[in-house]
Amino acid sequence: MQSSLKKSLYLGLAALSFVSVAAVSTTASAKSYAKAGAYTSLEKTDATTRNVEATGTNALYTKPGTVKGAKVVASKATMAKLAASKKSADYFRAYGQKTTDRGSVYYRVVTMDGKYRGYVYGGKSATAFAGGIKSANTTTEATLPTATKGYYLKDSKTNTLWTAPKYTQYKASKVSLYGAKASDTFTVSKAATKTREGSLYYYVTDDNNSSVAGWVYAKGLTTDAQTTFDETTQVQVLVKATDGTTLKTFSYNAGQTSKGAAVADTVLFDSATDPKNLSDGLEAAATKALTGTGYSVAKGDTVNMTANVKTGDTITLYATKGQEAITKVTAMRYDSNATSSKSTAFLTTTTPVAATAYYTVSMPSVTTAFSGTNGAAYTAADVEANVKANKAQTLSSGTIYLPAGTPADADATVLAGASLTNTDVANPTNTVAYHVVYTLKNGVAGTYGNADGAQALYTGTLVQGAAATTTPDAGNSWGNGAASVVAPS
Repeated sequence: MQSSLKKSLYLGLAALSFVSVAAVSTTASAKSYAKAGAYTSLEKTDATTRNVEATGTNALYTKPGTVKGAKVVASKATMAKLAASKKSADYFRAYGQKTTDRGSVYYRVVTMDGKYRGYVYGGKSATAFAGGIKSANTTTEATLPTATKGYYLKDSKTNTLWTAPKYTQYKASKVSLYGAKASDTFTVSKAATKTREGSLYYYVTDDNNSSVAGWVYAKGLTTDAQTTFDETTQVQVLVKATDGTTLKTFSYNAGQTSKGAAVADTVLFDSATDPKNLSDGLEAAATKALTGTGYSVAKGDTVNMTANVKTGDTITLYATKGQEAITKVTAMRYDSNATSSKSTAFLTTTTPVAATAYYTVSMPSVTTAFSGTNGAAYTAADVEANVKANKAQTLSSGTIYLPAGTPADADATVLAGASLTNTDVANPTNTVAYHVVYTLKNGVAGTYGNADGAQALYTGTLVQGAAATTTPDAGNSWGNGAASVVAPS
């Protein structure tokens, strides 16, 4: 009986111990959860300062992660993938926060595409992002195009305007084009590159309706005038390169008044020949459309032929690239007073007399020809690159003599009084040697093969001391070691 009592007592104590341990365990577990404070909205602060990206060190939860009941929305591995993403859609916008009784700050965030939303650990400060997220620059400022005016939207359905480049701001949306016409021109005022994708966007404003403004993908703009395609009276013409790249699109009158009506052969082709040639009208329209591209459509190229065309149809013409044209580069005076911010005329002084010696400069010999497809457009940057390749960014006049203390920004009137020697009887005060250093300011856009050549504009600064070259040859372009004439602005 005593043995039985001991056994019962032992079992009872064991059961009691189990209950006690369970109670202790439950208490400890309850204390392991943190408590979150009140929710604080961040939506009244500058939204652009709340663009963040995941660091991949913390998961995303339905509530602060250490609070009881928190469930995983995006695992740590998923957050790491979002951190390494090359898509702007995977950035986050922070819009609220909670701080736990342990001092941990959790930010309420949502991805730019709205796919993931929840709380992520953000460090110990309520004023700085840390832990699982960090601040993000969703775009970077880019350089404006050389020309900022005269742009058209290529296709308003596929190249629409946005309040911000898509997914670089939360809820970036399309801008209404109501009131804008296909013929409206746009002006570019800002440029930005999407940080992750690297795609270029321009901020444009409709010149005829300033309420129509927004960001557009740069390749969605064109300098070609847009016309409305009328399916009842026209055919649409795609002009492609031989590799299939679309060069231009234009509408061409078909001579009919209803959609689906047969287009007469003579509208598109010269039916008097065999095989058929393009009609004079269509050839002229294609040539006009290709101006500045360096491509041309051959009138008798049978690859361009098609039959049984109806109004509303799209036909394709294939163009070939023209021959290379070498274009001379001409140094010109930058005129700060000119309305077009470039020289108004070529400088052609050929004799380095006293009054003109300061702007007759020696030019380097060409090492890199400025060339491209005949008729193709080149940019100001292309000219500048060629000038730099030929080491012509800086030019120098011959030695001239002026009074001591002549300022570096002396104008043409002062410089015209210079002497070629320091013993000029007419100007006995011209005793100090100077020369003018000319610095490339910018190139001017144009087309290869242009008879007038490409233009490089220079500004001048007076420098004390003799020039390395004292008797420059005459001329105004380089390519053959000749000299050029420029003058200070």
